[in-house]
Amino acid sequence: MRLTVLGGGGFRVPLVHRALLEDAGDRAGRVTELVLYDTDRARLDAIGAVLAHQRGRHTGPAPALRATTDLDDALRGADFVFSAIRVGGLDGRVRDERIPLAEGVLGQETVGAGGVLYGLRTLPVAVRVAERIAELAPEAWTINFTNPAGMVTEAMAAVLRERGLGERVIGICDSPVGLCRRAARALGTDPDRAGYDYVGLNHLGWLRRLTVDGRDRLPELLADPAALASFEEGRLFGADWLRTLGALPNEYLHYYYFNREAVAAVRGAGATRGEFLRGQQSRFYERARPDDPAQAYGEWERTRREREETYLAESREASGGWERDSCDLEGGGYDRVALALMRAIARDERTTLILNVPGRGAVPGLDGDAVVEVPCLVDASGAHPLAAGTVAADQLGLMLTLKTVERAAIEAALTGSREAALRALALHPLVDSVGVAGRILDAAGGFG
Repeated sequence: MRLTVLGGGGFRVPLVHRALLEDAGDRAGRVTELVLYDTDRARLDAIGAVLAHQRGRHTGPAPALRATTDLDDALRGADFVFSAIRVGGLDGRVRDERIPLAEGVLGQETVGAGGVLYGLRTLPVAVRVAERIAELAPEAWTINFTNPAGMVTEAMAAVLRERGLGERVIGICDSPVGLCRRAARALGTDPDRAGYDYVGLNHLGWLRRLTVDGRDRLPELLADPAALASFEEGRLFGADWLRTLGALPNEYLHYYYFNREAVAAVRGAGATRGEFLRGQQSRFYERARPDDPAQAYGEWERTRREREETYLAESREASGGWERDSCDLEGGGYDRVALALMRAIARDERTTLILNVPGRGAVPGLDGDAVVEVPCLVDASGAHPLAAGTVAADQLGLMLTLKTVERAAIEAALTGSREAALRALALHPLVDSVGVAGRILDAAGGFG
């Protein structure tokens, strides 16, 4: 079985490779060939060295590895396509952050004006990729991790659906599963034994129930300040606000619920997250020696650890300042989510995963084509969203507003409409003025 990774020179690709090495399943349902595609040959060489070291330390079977800068070559014969591209690189991310901050509003990769700018730049490329997949690998399943994941998944899914290929694009994110597992551990229960009622859009969701042996234990967790203080989201939002909500929000909702504090923390930092990562990863790619896999791996591992320790640093600073625990660093692992998804489809191993898929009525108030982030039953025929039931008015209101923003961005990116782009920016709840939205759009050069 062949897996093609688009963005194969990306920093987190070794995590995907590591998950594949650890997969001890039947060969018939295991990835036997890994194809890495990237537009930057030097990045492919550096990551290839890291993967060579990982392979050398592994005693079991491993997928054959091939790297290419030819997109069509990478796609032909693929069974799964993992899309993790970054259009514009980290320089583009820095601009997405700095332009809104200059107007006094949040500058962040996927949330607020920065997320809209990133989407406007990324969507045309993602749609062209989907068109090539439809042409060259129509039977492949596309797993999208390219941000902003919700709008990119929706745009790519529409391409394949219009060509009669069904629902073969599935978006993944590690934030929901990380939240669920941390909450279960805070209750002293095995995360794999618990059931999770989660609803939302990508980077905008809520854990509403956490069931163990048929009993919802989330109220117990919300009533225990010590337990809440034991994990990341509990410290991020605070026990009082979580009890008021009656739910556990995805970490990215900190930008909405504590926007003023978050913006102040980002503006007060010496560098934006994109600037930090640009410097950090530039050093890795400069130092990693393709001819010395052990050295390249050592550089990568040190850089990866620092990256995880500083994740959402500005939000932690805005909520009192605290360090991430080891269990917080574990997260859910998008690599493990992707592997579980591929295994369920390839081997018909029925499982339930929180994924980004067209809702098909799962979330009342949103139309069937709207990509939502909900628990899905996954089997050989794909991912099937489970009904969410009634959604609280405050949650549904935010979801409807953000879905309008996503669709305006898709329209703008695909048609070149400035009006649609302005609508996407101005309607975002974290952009407080139409005038600000217009200046951000102009500063970004139209569509960034």
